[in-house]
Amino acid sequence: MKEIFENVFEHEGRILTRNRVPGKQVYGERLLNINGKEYRAWNPRRSKLCAAIKNGLKNNPIKHDSEILYLGASTGTTPSHISDVLTDGGIYAVEISAHSMKFLLRFCEKRENVIPILADARQPKNYQEIGKVDVIYEDVASPEQADILLKNSRMFLRKGGYAMIAIKSQSIDVTQSPEETYAQVKEEISSELELIEEVALEPYEKSHLFLVLRKK
Repeated sequence: MKEIFENVFEHEGRILTRNRVPGKQVYGERLLNINGKEYRAWNPRRSKLCAAIKNGLKNNPIKHDSEILYLGASTGTTPSHISDVLTDGGIYAVEISAHSMKFLLRFCEKRENVIPILADARQPKNYQEIGKVDVIYEDVASPEQADILLKNSRMFLRKGGYAMIAIKSQSIDVTQSPEETYAQVKEEISSELELIEEVALEPYEKSHLFLVLRKK
């Protein structure tokens, strides 16, 4: 087994995180016992961060002690694996859907390093009490993806901190090619966020581009 990032492992072609809550699944993922420790198989078809890792991501700013603002937490698939990674840090998990929040709350009961927030990521003032963070992760299906990232970065991201975004081209503009949309988003955010790395997410996600950025 190889540790490819802090507390993220590769074993026999699978990406794994060590289970923070042994014996418990979050989304039906496979549990593996390796050398007396339990790990969760991370599904790249259910998580864009895992898809990026499978496709060769080289820069992962999420460390064991990171404070993270996660925009678009949904039912908690990716946040649950980040929770495994964060042995000392924490996640503020923002989700607008009350239906998804029910599932998120359920797994947060066992994961004290995840704080669920029912809110609209387009209105960061509604959760401004969280303070500064090291990393912002955005996975929001909205034509305003770039603006959402910038608003939250201005309010919460420390200078030199990192942002990660999964650009969903078909949620932004279906009338232009994915490549045009990617270029448009990168241009919109370039004055405030430096591009560190980009990774296409095919075959796990169609018409998605994953970016790692650093606040200037």
